[in-house]
Amino acid sequence: MVAHRFVSSLLEHAQDDGRPAPAVTVFGAEDRPAYDRVRLSSWFDDRDPAGLHLDPYPDGAVEVVAPATVASVDREAQTVTTADGAVRSYDTLVLATGSRPFVPPVEQHQAPGCFVYRTLDDVEAIAAYADGRATGVVVGGGLLGLEAAKALTSLGLQTSVVEFAPRLMPLQVDDGGAAALQARIAELGVNLLTGTRLDRVLVDDAGVACAVQAIRGEEAVTVEADIVVFAAGVRPEDSLARAAGLDVGERGGIVVDKLCRTSDERIYAIGECALAADGRVYGLVAPGYQMAEAAAAHIAAESEGRAFTGADTSTKLKLLGVEVASFGDAFGAAEGSMAATYSDSRRRVYRKLTIAPDGRLLGGILVGDAEDYGTLRALVGEQPPAAPEQLLLPAGAAGAVSIGPAGLPDAAVLCSCHNVTKGAICTAIHDLAEKSDAEVTPKQVGLCTKAGTGCGSCVTSIKSLIKSSGSGGSSGLCEHFTQSRSELYTIIRRDRITTFAELLAKHGAAAQAQGQRAVNDGCDICKPAVGSILASLGGLLAEAAGTGRKPHVLDGGQAALQDTNDHVLANLQRNGSYSVVPRIPGGEITPDKLIVIGEVARDFGLYTKITGGQRIDLFGAQMADLPKIWRRLVDAGFESGHAYGKALRTVKSCVGSTWCRYGVQDSVKMAIDLELRYRGLRAPHKIKMAVSGCARECAEAQSKDVGVIATERGWNLYVGGNGGARPRHADLLATDLDDDALIRTIDRFLALYIAEADRLERTATWVERYEGGLDRLRSVLIDDAEDRGADLEALIAAHIDAYTDEWRAVLDDPVKLARFATFVNAPDAPDPTVAFVPERGQIKPLLTLGRR
Repeated sequence: MVAHRFVSSLLEHAQDDGRPAPAVTVFGAEDRPAYDRVRLSSWFDDRDPAGLHLDPYPDGAVEVVAPATVASVDREAQTVTTADGAVRSYDTLVLATGSRPFVPPVEQHQAPGCFVYRTLDDVEAIAAYADGRATGVVVGGGLLGLEAAKALTSLGLQTSVVEFAPRLMPLQVDDGGAAALQARIAELGVNLLTGTRLDRVLVDDAGVACAVQAIRGEEAVTVEADIVVFAAGVRPEDSLARAAGLDVGERGGIVVDKLCRTSDERIYAIGECALAADGRVYGLVAPGYQMAEAAAAHIAAESEGRAFTGADTSTKLKLLGVEVASFGDAFGAAEGSMAATYSDSRRRVYRKLTIAPDGRLLGGILVGDAEDYGTLRALVGEQPPAAPEQLLLPAGAAGAVSIGPAGLPDAAVLCSCHNVTKGAICTAIHDLAEKSDAEVTPKQVGLCTKAGTGCGSCVTSIKSLIKSSGSGGSSGLCEHFTQSRSELYTIIRRDRITTFAELLAKHGAAAQAQGQRAVNDGCDICKPAVGSILASLGGLLAEAAGTGRKPHVLDGGQAALQDTNDHVLANLQRNGSYSVVPRIPGGEITPDKLIVIGEVARDFGLYTKITGGQRIDLFGAQMADLPKIWRRLVDAGFESGHAYGKALRTVKSCVGSTWCRYGVQDSVKMAIDLELRYRGLRAPHKIKMAVSGCARECAEAQSKDVGVIATERGWNLYVGGNGGARPRHADLLATDLDDDALIRTIDRFLALYIAEADRLERTATWVERYEGGLDRLRSVLIDDAEDRGADLEALIAAHIDAYTDEWRAVLDDPVKLARFATFVNAPDAPDPTVAFVPERGQIKPLLTLGRR
């Protein structure tokens, strides 16, 4: 990436000066064009390397020789010799050889099954080897290690991370930030072993890696591993410079001055291979780009040009779905510095600012909520406009102050990769808006200024400035889609799109930006959201295709879109075990079925708990036991209760008029009818319902997304209620409905919610913000004011016709069934890290090493 930036800058200098472009030859060891290593992990989303390729050089401007490894440099003759013996002369030589992975010199580190995580070849090899395997270990808990962990989890492997330091990301976050990060990641099922030293790789009789042995304190720990990925840092690739007699640092790196010249003034070194004039080796892309600019300016102008005296090492990224950012003097190393912190252990959020004695902002750490990163980073060295404590508080909290990029001075640098100021970005936005009535996009701003085209951490700030300028401002789902969730729903249904890849290719942000390099990955925002839409529309899409079969959430590419629980059709618990919740419609169950549940719990050693939704939850299941448990339950007439998905959970009921002397309608029958009608219906968020047989409201229907209360003349319908942290009383939508009208109105309500709600938006929030309020919603659903009734009802009808039990579908499909194994070479073996202790006649989790 740094070499590509250097060459592009050199050509730009020649063009700006009106001079002929220099003759440039690029030697690359990989058999690929230059690509974006920062986004290497995104390859796993669609496995298309073209999506990572950087913009090609102008035709005929550069000779690229690849694959070709330069074996030696003859400084006196000013030539380089490749491994195959070809000799080329140079006037100026630039070394941008990057770095090489550091692999701890432990026993069997080169055994089959051991990989490094650095290049496209590496990730392709990892993906190929991981196919059909169950467990993986990543050695290293820094930036690269967590990226590798994300890759392994996306491949369906039970993943462990071994980190020698006492916390994850020790160079970027402090203990408080690491605690929040580790809690978030552990919730995803990743086994974290910090303060742990890798001792050796264990191999089986065939010499293939099968586990790792590590030391934590005085204790030896063995972790099963079908694949081991070393991501424990990098070392400057300075071997070519050493052999040529150039000065190198004591701990590696080619020594350069502020113009990036080596000890031979005709040779430059830039990027991760260079030891900068400030004595540091920079392992981030932004400093590498600045080195590239400095070297290109000096070579083009043959003058002092732009000097590189150090760089901003601020970083913002999303690791396993967790936002992490650090900037400036994050650890408060400056003399006399002070810190203000905000920590919310429930939400797994940690925010810290370091302050100089005179009140200037020095730096900060943000974990779990990095929305303000761009603004806060730009304020480093300045007096913040509000007290640090106020800047740290979450939006909406009493006393919180949010500045936003619009409140920064024009001189504030928002894009550190390309040193682009807020003023330059605002000027570009204004100029673009003047030229066209179309909405200004971050991609267009990037074309004009380069802002947002490096690491991408400033894109959020650019979007904010576009919005505040009145020039559009994207309401898109994420960086990959400019459309909202509801707009994507409409597109998928209209165009009958059946895969995420097809949607991204036809309607993704890159597809909409002419002249832009394709962005072929997704993220943990758009992938589950699109996966949910595809599942919601599965019946309609199957009907349109004439297949009659609704796709399963674990079919092909659909499986890669699912959240953690949906991946295994069960709920992950804190010790790595799973819970199983069979559907019990309306809370009604026969003695025989109760006995089956008891026998299953007894035979598999499960903890049983009656839930608030009138079901029985079975806790403590091992991954390999899930299909066996499902088989017993399915054979007895049970099916999935969808407790793991954003779908209908339960329809709670009282006993109604059948048994209760106060009941006026058969609430149990209605609850069962509704649950069987909407079972498996995927939505933006979970849906809970209840039916009460009289006004005494024993089923608590007015606290549910859909609540039904019996009257003498029929049913009253309530919508938009919920309990939880922000309880909301449901709104009365209609009164005295007969059975048909009630079901028709609920059909329309759920279909409209699925079509129009935002990602992860409960019905309570959606009803509150519905344009026109409850009266308008009532007219749309009951009076069919928008003539959408038949269309909304068709969605539910198609869902009902195409419904299949997700558990049974797995049991009937050997390919899906193979996913449910802890160890590929011992499919029935339990996970030895999952343990329990007795309590009150049942079990509870034993939180062992890495499971706290």
